[in-house]
Amino acid sequence: MCERCNPLGLREPAASQVHGSVILAVGAAIVFLAVLARVSVAGGNGPFPASITSVRPDQAGLAVTVTVTNDGRSTTSTTCAISDPSLPGIGPETASIQTPRIEPGQTLTFDRVVTSLGTEPRTLAVNCGH
Repeated sequence: MCERCNPLGLREPAASQVHGSVILAVGAAIVFLAVLARVSVAGGNGPFPASITSVRPDQAGLAVTVTVTNDGRSTTSTTCAISDPSLPGIGPETASIQTPRIEPGQTLTFDRVVTSLGTEPRTLAVNCGH
Protein backbone atom coordinates (compact mmCIF):
# COMPACT_ATOMS: atom_id res chain seq x y z
CA MET A 1 0.00 0.00 0.00
CA CYS A 2 1.10 3.53 -0.63
CA GLU A 3 2.07 5.92 2.17
CA ARG A 4 -1.05 8.01 1.61
CA CYS A 5 -3.39 4.96 1.81
CA ASN A 6 -1.70 3.61 4.92
CA PRO A 7 -0.68 6.56 7.14
CA LEU A 8 -0.33 4.37 10.23
CA GLY A 9 2.10 2.02 8.53
CA LEU A 10 -0.02 -1.08 9.09
CA ARG A 11 1.05 -4.33 7.47
CA GLU A 12 -0.84 -5.50 4.41
CA PRO A 13 -3.28 -8.35 5.04
CA ALA A 14 -2.08 -11.77 4.00
CA ALA A 15 -3.40 -13.16 0.72
CA SER A 16 -5.04 -15.99 2.62
CA GLN A 17 -6.97 -13.46 4.75
CA VAL A 18 -8.22 -11.62 1.68
CA HIS A 19 -9.19 -14.80 -0.15
CA GLY A 20 -10.78 -16.26 2.97
CA SER A 21 -12.91 -13.16 3.45
CA VAL A 22 -14.07 -13.25 -0.16
CA ILE A 23 -14.91 -16.98 0.01
CA LEU A 24 -16.81 -16.43 3.26
CA ALA A 25 -18.82 -13.56 1.71
CA VAL A 26 -19.63 -15.61 -1.41
CA GLY A 27 -20.68 -18.59 0.74
CA ALA A 28 -22.93 -16.39 2.88
CA ALA A 29 -24.53 -14.92 -0.26
CA ILE A 30 -25.20 -18.41 -1.66
CA VAL A 31 -26.81 -19.55 1.61
CA PHE A 32 -28.93 -16.38 1.73
CA LEU A 33 -30.14 -16.87 -1.88
CA ALA A 34 -30.90 -20.56 -1.24
CA VAL A 35 -33.02 -19.70 1.82
CA LEU A 36 -34.77 -16.92 -0.11
CA ALA A 37 -35.54 -19.30 -3.01
CA ARG A 38 -36.88 -21.97 -0.65
CA VAL A 39 -39.15 -19.50 1.13
CA SER A 40 -40.51 -18.11 -2.14
CA VAL A 41 -41.17 -21.57 -3.62
CA ALA A 42 -42.70 -23.06 -0.48
CA GLY A 43 -45.53 -20.55 -0.39
CA GLY A 44 -48.28 -23.08 0.24
CA ASN A 45 -48.63 -24.47 -3.28
CA GLY A 46 -50.26 -27.85 -3.73
CA PRO A 47 -50.75 -30.69 -3.54
CA PHE A 48 -53.07 -30.91 -6.54
CA PRO A 49 -55.19 -34.08 -6.59
CA ALA A 50 -56.51 -34.56 -10.12
CA SER A 51 -58.59 -36.90 -12.23
CA ILE A 52 -59.66 -37.22 -15.85
CA THR A 53 -63.43 -37.19 -16.22
CA SER A 54 -63.66 -37.72 -19.99
CA VAL A 55 -61.61 -38.34 -23.12
CA ARG A 56 -63.09 -37.56 -26.55
CA PRO A 57 -61.65 -37.56 -30.06
CA ASP A 58 -60.86 -34.12 -31.49
CA GLN A 59 -59.61 -33.01 -34.90
CA ALA A 60 -56.20 -32.16 -33.42
CA GLY A 61 -55.91 -35.13 -31.02
CA LEU A 62 -57.85 -35.88 -27.85
CA ALA A 63 -60.10 -33.52 -25.91
CA VAL A 64 -59.45 -34.31 -22.24
CA THR A 65 -61.60 -33.03 -19.36
CA VAL A 66 -59.51 -32.69 -16.18
CA THR A 67 -60.67 -31.97 -12.63
CA VAL A 68 -58.02 -30.50 -10.29
CA THR A 69 -58.24 -29.44 -6.64
CA ASN A 70 -55.84 -26.94 -5.07
CA ASP A 71 -55.15 -28.23 -1.55
CA GLY A 72 -52.56 -25.49 -0.95
CA ARG A 73 -52.81 -22.10 0.71
CA SER A 74 -52.33 -19.79 -2.30
CA THR A 75 -53.92 -19.12 -5.66
CA THR A 76 -51.81 -20.70 -8.36
CA SER A 77 -51.72 -22.78 -11.50
CA THR A 78 -49.81 -26.01 -11.96
CA THR A 79 -48.50 -28.27 -14.69
CA CYS A 80 -50.15 -31.66 -15.22
CA ALA A 81 -48.75 -34.68 -17.02
CA ILE A 82 -51.33 -36.76 -18.90
CA SER A 83 -50.21 -40.24 -19.84
CA ASP A 84 -51.36 -43.69 -20.86
CA PRO A 85 -50.87 -45.86 -17.75
CA SER A 86 -50.57 -48.99 -19.88
CA LEU A 87 -47.32 -47.62 -21.39
CA PRO A 88 -44.38 -47.35 -18.95
CA GLY A 89 -41.96 -44.42 -18.92
CA ILE A 90 -42.08 -40.90 -20.25
CA GLY A 91 -41.99 -40.43 -23.98
CA PRO A 92 -44.24 -39.50 -26.85
CA GLU A 93 -47.18 -40.99 -24.93
CA THR A 94 -47.11 -38.15 -22.37
CA ALA A 95 -48.71 -34.72 -22.71
CA SER A 96 -48.03 -31.72 -20.51
CA ILE A 97 -50.76 -29.14 -19.85
CA GLN A 98 -51.04 -25.99 -17.74
CA THR A 99 -54.08 -25.49 -15.51
CA PRO A 100 -55.88 -22.17 -15.11
CA ARG A 101 -55.26 -20.36 -11.80
CA ILE A 102 -57.02 -22.19 -8.98
CA GLU A 103 -58.02 -20.60 -5.65
CA PRO A 104 -57.00 -22.41 -2.44
CA GLY A 105 -59.44 -25.21 -1.64
CA GLN A 106 -61.20 -24.81 -5.00
CA THR A 107 -61.86 -27.64 -7.45
CA LEU A 108 -61.76 -26.70 -11.12
CA THR A 109 -62.85 -28.71 -14.17
CA PHE A 110 -61.48 -27.67 -17.57
CA ASP A 111 -60.89 -29.07 -21.07
CA ARG A 112 -57.60 -29.29 -22.95
CA VAL A 113 -56.79 -30.75 -26.35
CA VAL A 114 -53.63 -32.86 -26.34
CA THR A 115 -51.98 -33.77 -29.61
CA SER A 116 -49.22 -36.15 -28.53
CA LEU A 117 -51.53 -38.98 -27.41
CA GLY A 118 -53.10 -39.80 -30.77
CA THR A 119 -56.78 -39.55 -31.65
CA GLU A 120 -58.10 -42.85 -30.26
CA PRO A 121 -59.92 -42.36 -26.92
CA ARG A 122 -58.57 -44.58 -24.15
CA THR A 123 -58.10 -44.58 -20.39
CA LEU A 124 -55.57 -41.92 -19.40
CA ALA A 125 -53.95 -40.94 -16.11
CA VAL A 126 -53.12 -37.45 -14.83
CA ASN A 127 -50.55 -36.23 -12.30
CA CYS A 128 -50.55 -32.54 -11.32
CA GLY A 129 -47.91 -30.66 -9.39
CA HIS A 130 -46.62 -32.23 -6.19
